[in-house]
Amino acid sequence: MDGKAASQDRLARWTYGMLACFVLLTVAAVVAGWHKYQVLLALPLERSDDGAALGRADMWFGNLTGWLQAAFLATALMFILWLDSMRSLAETVWPQGQRRHRAWVFFGWLIPLAQLFIPKMFINDLWAAAEPATRRRRGTPLLTAWWLAVLAAGHWATLSPSPLKQAVTAGTARQALRQVMLSSGLHIGAAGLTVAVVWRLSGLLHGAVTAGSEAPA
Repeated sequence: MDGKAASQDRLARWTYGMLACFVLLTVAAVVAGWHKYQVLLALPLERSDDGAALGRADMWFGNLTGWLQAAFLATALMFILWLDSMRSLAETVWPQGQRRHRAWVFFGWLIPLAQLFIPKMFINDLWAAAEPATRRRRGTPLLTAWWLAVLAAGHWATLSPSPLKQAVTAGTARQALRQVMLSSGLHIGAAGLTVAVVWRLSGLLHGAVTAGSEAPA
């Protein structure tokens, strides 16, 4: 059990690390986007693809965006692996309270419509398992705020890239960049709340498992 707990602790630390990496890259992409925005403001020409300064700004913004997309995928995978490890703990404490099959920890994020509520239901059950049996509840203000932030970031992310790719003038490119920077701000907020959820739920579930193993038979 100690080896398993150590493995889960390492997984939680890796999750923190990937979230921190994602936030740092998001901030860097916002800075690059702001620089590109300023270059576009300074352009005397109508088209947004003219000028050596804009070319350099495009290069930095494009490179950082590519790294950010890779970091997002890695962070999402690490978070799902952490959720799966928390499900292992929850099943030792309150197996009957886990309403969804374990496979939903992955497929719940991919299936349309289901992705709006299944992941939140899944983590609500983990949270309830971590609480004392006399006052179990599914959901807390922290989880509600986290899920609303995740949904907002996910929704806005579907709106941001397309206008920027299709922009042919400095004005339309600036408008698209404003959307991208707003989307990045939502992602930073969601990542910060995710850190809070990982930290709090990890501690609660490990404490519940320890208390259960020490309880008299």
